[in-house]
Amino acid sequence: YLRDDVAWTIADRLRDIKRHFPTMLDLGAGYGYTLRHLDASITDHVIVTDTSPSQLARRPPKDGATALPPDDQLGFQVTRRVVDEEALPFAASSLDACISSLALHWVNDLPGTLAQIRHVLKPDAPLVAALAGGDTLYQLRTSLQLAETDRRGGFGPHVSPMASASDVGMLLQQAGFALTTVDVDEVTIAYPSLFELLEDLRGMGESNALFQRKGTLCRDVLIAADAIYREVYGNEDGSLPATFQFIHAIGWKPDPSQVKPKARGSATASFKDLLSKQPQEIMEEAEKIRKELEEQVANDKKSSKP
Repeated sequence: YLRDDVAWTIADRLRDIKRHFPTMLDLGAGYGYTLRHLDASITDHVIVTDTSPSQLARRPPKDGATALPPDDQLGFQVTRRVVDEEALPFAASSLDACISSLALHWVNDLPGTLAQIRHVLKPDAPLVAALAGGDTLYQLRTSLQLAETDRRGGFGPHVSPMASASDVGMLLQQAGFALTTVDVDEVTIAYPSLFELLEDLRGMGESNALFQRKGTLCRDVLIAADAIYREVYGNEDGSLPATFQFIHAIGWKPDPSQVKPKARGSATASFKDLLSKQPQEIMEEAEKIRKELEEQVANDKKSSKP
């Protein structure tokens, strides 16, 4: 459910851009959840990649009455390739867009991967991505730490580390993306116990993958963690809430045609004066500024043509 919901959100944001993307990269696509929500109005060709051949070969689970049709019946071309997210094999400035749904939080070198994505995108092409945020499963993380400290005298990391929204925004800018936007969405799901939650995480492929982690948790630690979880975070009906935080990010490869902020100190209107005006006057002023920006963009496009 979560993977499909995030995939739908990415496709919806592509539609909001109101542009056609002839060749698009779906990075770390897994089973291909996002394909279910794309159509020929968005793209002509999707290059679906993942590090796992078995993931690429499988289909996403059937969603109610909706199953993903075969690739040749989607209305656009699909190419499936085994690709390491940290070593992209595509030519520079060759792709019209890149999407990534719940894959980038598994990348070891996120700054390097973002820089590679920008390298393979065409000028003025977007990256539309979603990744798990740092507050994901904070209830589980805290409960396991307290239980392991009580039973073992110390604790190790049992939930993979994840970036915060501010980190993602900073990394996009450091990688050279322009016009970046980052927002956060949270979904809380109730589970009967800690054990059903852990089983779900294994089924999603989202269990801890740290290389230097300690061994598997013993049952006495898990039972103690379940009791702590229930005492500290439990719902009135006895269920356990598990919070999943998703960071949605959009960044654009720079291009001369993009809107640029005016130079500092070049403002022709005072914010103080604006606040003293009536709503109708503010609307008229905003319309005037909008027209000026449109003229600026049109002039920039003309000057950038050879």
